[in-house]
Amino acid sequence: MHELGIVMNVLEQVDAVAAENKAEKVLKITMEVGEVSSVVPDLFLDAFNWAKKKTAFLQEAELEMIIIEGRTYCKTCGESYQTTAYGKKCPHCGSYETYLLTGDQVIIKDIAAVFGEAETPEPVPEK
Repeated sequence: MHELGIVMNVLEQVDAVAAENKAEKVLKITMEVGEVSSVVPDLFLDAFNWAKKKTAFLQEAELEMIIIEGRTYCKTCGESYQTTAYGKKCPHCGSYETYLLTGDQVIIKDIAAVFGEAETPEPVPEK
């Protein structure tokens, strides 16, 4: 299961960002996961829930995954189509001269965290 390796990498990155920004804890991570990224969302979530317990800032974090549709572009006819429905062969013209536009990414989109109270600046005395 390669999902665990990806999860561990994501958690390391988020933990580092949280530490660098002096967060108390991370509440939520929002990720964009392409439907042809080879990540299985249920396995990814299971791995996330297991691995987050081993981090400094993500013990209580929630994971939101936004699934991005796989879209393929045909160089021959200029049309795009849903990758998972048709694969590499263009349903419009039958060409195999195609390439993937979207749907293979695994991206950390947003991190919601709790920060300590900011220091209140000293009031400026009136003249």
